[in-house]
Amino acid sequence: MTRIDQTFANLRAEGRKAFVTYIMAGDPDYATSLDLMRGLPAAGVDVIELGMPFTDPMADGPTIQLAGQRALASGQTLQKTLDMVAEFRKSDTVTPIVFMGYYNPIYSRGVARFLADAKAAGVDGLIVVDLPPEEDDELCIPAQKAGLNFIRLATPTTDDKRLPKVLQNTSGFVYYVSITGITGAAAAQSAEVGPEVARIKSATDLPVIVGFGIRTPETAEAIASVADGAVVGSAIVKQVENGTPVADILSFVKSLADGTHRG
Repeated sequence: MTRIDQTFANLRAEGRKAFVTYIMAGDPDYATSLDLMRGLPAAGVDVIELGMPFTDPMADGPTIQLAGQRALASGQTLQKTLDMVAEFRKSDTVTPIVFMGYYNPIYSRGVARFLADAKAAGVDGLIVVDLPPEEDDELCIPAQKAGLNFIRLATPTTDDKRLPKVLQNTSGFVYYVSITGITGAAAAQSAEVGPEVARIKSATDLPVIVGFGIRTPETAEAIASVADGAVVGSAIVKQVENGTPVADILSFVKSLADGTHRG
């Protein structure tokens, strides 16, 4: 059982929904992002998604694209992102960490080496948005064998014919993308999300967590009421972009966590 599996089992036993946050590793610099990451669990975060900066993030909107550019400009590398996790694990051995990003940096490092290094650093799962299920032998299956969850995205365009393929090797949780398009674009609507989450849950026992378009505690609460949890990324990354002090960002995160946990 991975930290992700254990966390969701604990939340289920407590009757609580999961609050998941995304931040970009190295944005605006290594020290600040590590400081922010360390503060997330105390602010109510159940799972941390840590972005791996990449030059061509095709699924991301301007906010997260710019975060990746800032991180790369400050010298962030895949190795430094692994180092961040190792540093975080010195004081937190419980909170699950999911690497989210694109296949190119992993491929460049070599799959076997990357998986060994990720596991050793304390990474628990992967979301790699540009690897479809047809490429599961490339990374998904090796990741599972290495003890890492491989989390798949389902979207409003994932129909009943496609859904079983998306779910077949997914573990940890299913990430439902609430809108059609890029991150940070439109606002998520619980009335539209609810039936889609129910459809996915009828096909899997995995928790279904909803992300994209969640910016306020109220939206987080509404989404969590129809799903197993909510993900917030762009709204937090925007605060980093604005130069908001880490303590104030964490206060904002806590408001989102409180909203989600009320859901």
